[in-house]
Amino acid sequence: MCFKSSRGNHLLLGLCAFLHFHKSVSAESTCKLKAKFNLNGYKDVEKKKVVVGGMFPVHQRVTSTDGNTSSVPVSSGCEGFNFRTFRWTQTMLFAIEEINLRTDLLPKTDLGYVIYDSCFTISKAVEGTLTYLTGQDEAVPNYRCGDGAPLAALVGAGGSDLSIATARILGLYHFPQVSYFSSCSALESKFQFPTFLRTIPNDVHQSTAIAKLVLHFGWTWVGTIAADDDYGKYGIKEFKEQVEEAGVCISFSETLPKVSSPEDIQRIVDTVVESTAKIIVVFSSDVDLSPLIVELLRHNVTNRTWIASEAWVTSALINQPGVSPGSVLGGTLGFGVKRANIPGLQSYLLSLDPYADSLTEEFWETAANSTLSRAARAVPDGLCTGKESLQRLNSTYSDVSQLRITYNVYKAVYAVAHALHNLEHCVPGQGPFNRNSCAEITSFEPWQLMYYLKNVRFNVPHTEEEIFFNDGDVDGYYDIINWQVKGDGELSYVIVGSYNGTAQPEARMTIQNESIVWNNEDVEHPRSVCSENCQPGTRKGIRQGEPVCCFDCIPCADGEISNTTNARECIQCSEDYWSNAVRDTCVPKTIEFLAFGEPLGITLIVISAFGALVTIAVGVVFIVNLGTPLVKANDALLSFSLLFSLVVTFLCSIVFLGEPQPWSCMTSQVALALGFALCLSSIMGIEGSPLNYHPSSSQAVACTVWLIILPPHPVKNTAAQNVKIILECDEGSVVFICCIFAYDILLALLAFIFAFIARKLEDHLRYEAKCVTFGMLVFFIVWISFVPAYLSTRGKFMVAVQIFAILASSFGLLACIFLPKCYVLLVKPERNTEEMMRPRSKPRDGTSTGTSASLATAATEVNATIASTAIDD
Repeated sequence: MCFKSSRGNHLLLGLCAFLHFHKSVSAESTCKLKAKFNLNGYKDVEKKKVVVGGMFPVHQRVTSTDGNTSSVPVSSGCEGFNFRTFRWTQTMLFAIEEINLRTDLLPKTDLGYVIYDSCFTISKAVEGTLTYLTGQDEAVPNYRCGDGAPLAALVGAGGSDLSIATARILGLYHFPQVSYFSSCSALESKFQFPTFLRTIPNDVHQSTAIAKLVLHFGWTWVGTIAADDDYGKYGIKEFKEQVEEAGVCISFSETLPKVSSPEDIQRIVDTVVESTAKIIVVFSSDVDLSPLIVELLRHNVTNRTWIASEAWVTSALINQPGVSPGSVLGGTLGFGVKRANIPGLQSYLLSLDPYADSLTEEFWETAANSTLSRAARAVPDGLCTGKESLQRLNSTYSDVSQLRITYNVYKAVYAVAHALHNLEHCVPGQGPFNRNSCAEITSFEPWQLMYYLKNVRFNVPHTEEEIFFNDGDVDGYYDIINWQVKGDGELSYVIVGSYNGTAQPEARMTIQNESIVWNNEDVEHPRSVCSENCQPGTRKGIRQGEPVCCFDCIPCADGEISNTTNARECIQCSEDYWSNAVRDTCVPKTIEFLAFGEPLGITLIVISAFGALVTIAVGVVFIVNLGTPLVKANDALLSFSLLFSLVVTFLCSIVFLGEPQPWSCMTSQVALALGFALCLSSIMGIEGSPLNYHPSSSQAVACTVWLIILPPHPVKNTAAQNVKIILECDEGSVVFICCIFAYDILLALLAFIFAFIARKLEDHLRYEAKCVTFGMLVFFIVWISFVPAYLSTRGKFMVAVQIFAILASSFGLLACIFLPKCYVLLVKPERNTEEMMRPRSKPRDGTSTGTSASLATAATEVNATIASTAIDD
């Protein structure tokens, strides 16, 4: 008999009725079964009030076909028995049996079940889904044929790809689906999958947790491997988005084929070996990953740390007894869903009847590695009796130490049971449906049970964990598991932390670093970077065409620093600071000026003082011999004026020393300018120039104007030398200082010209002029040499060069002009007489030019004495 399962068209309903009541040949040819499915599983629906569906990947794959299309296609069989998923199947049977024995949960309702093997294949999952909806072994889409108990919900399917396929079909009929293993984030869309719920956390939480783990250990160079399905693709995509935003680079991204290909597996192994990334994140099921692990073991690929998703982190398919993958997978970190102990489950698993059905028989034969014999005695070799101890076989099936996905199956069955319990105990008139009506437990519609499932809230037996669905999802909680190699070489799973997606962001992950055992038993966590960190004092220089994590460390330029690791740019030091030797700190620049107390300063002070004292001594000598003919023959006032100016020039050089101050800057330049102006004016006066002191007066006026308008002042020169601040005097006005010292140069040229002309005279000025000429030559030589020397030096040595020029020119004038006079006054006093000061008689033979007679006013004997001394010497 056919019953419409949901809104269908009346034409098909009539057709179905017609087929039932009129079994004619023509009718049979109109409604024809297109295919018969080959499904294995468990079924108990007789005398049951409600039937719960289940789907588990008991086998790993479907058997290959020859692709022949010349005969009727046959639904593929399955191969690769999986002990772990078979335990999941038995856990659903255990949970239903436990619920049926309870008096507080569905006390009046006996649950039945229909469980199919999806063979970890989408086609088999679709076959099972269509068969569920039909209610019999033959699938008739859009109809439920049969008068049995209503189907409550589907617990499954195992694997995100499988659940996506089944959820699209079940969603059409608003049929509830509760998955225990499908964590793909794509399934969170209620628009595409309106009736999908799950007891495993959404992979958004897991991707975030893995990203936080990578960032926690500072890994910036990571490889990724993902299964070629929605679980792998969505999980890795979410992970990549989060870590790349935080600056982590992906070294390589590989995809595991759904159908194992030796060429593809070898290519992935080569990529892992060639990559410098030491951290590899794998989003895959154990079935898809197993061929790669076998190849990695064959190549002995070590020195890698693997980050495992929950689908394989505790899989016995990867960690098989006797395989010993510790050298390759030791130190693996992964995220496992909540673990729990389920009392009574192990006893139930071990009490399995090997002859109950074909799936159990296949399990027994696979576990015992033999063929079941039904003979009571004399069992031949290669056969088993079915009475062997499962516990002694030490298989994954009976291992209840890591009940994680198994626990999710347990929770999924109880979620359906609690939803049915709430539906059954609805109070008429207080129900959630139209006019506050309730649904009948014997004839409810799938969408009515969906209401109760979405709003169910209960505590799981034995663990008291509270379960409720938030838009079909549960809280994202994971244990952080570390694979540690035991003494016998086998791997053990050690919990070293946890992740709680509902906690505050800063408190979501807790991890005990000291509890982690890394690959090769390293104490420190492994490093995985494309380039080593750039230390302070350098900056990151990105390599063209490579990820941002691959870079060169470029030292900061002079005057720039970086005080952090992996700085992107160097920081310019402020004006008064400079970078230290390693360029990680700005240090104050060295303050430089020619100090009084340093050796060079002391030396210059001594020389200056010595020059001033010598000049004063010459003056004293002249004062003592003031009434002598030699002193009288020279203008005493001009001589003392010249000596005074030389004292000024000697002493003003001392003012250039020390830290520049406003008074010292003005005093040094003005004193120097006026000192030389007075000196040169006095020299021209001695030579008989009519200018006398007028040049000195003009210079004094110009200096006064300079000091009033733009006076010299101290400045910090930071441009001359990078590492130093040179304290020096700014002249205030380049125009003024050039004019003032140009005026001194003009006076020097005039003095030189007068002296040069006067050297040919035949009176006493002739000898005086020669001395002045030599003195001015020394003056010019010193200052001409000073210019390039001054321009080629920096800092305090510029000041030293300037002082040296002042002292040298002053000593030159003092020596050339006054040394001969002092020689006569002190060494040859007998020549200091009136007779020696008289001019010598001039020849009258006509050979004389007569120039001396016209220029000389009186002859003195001092010049004759100087001349004769010079000749004698």
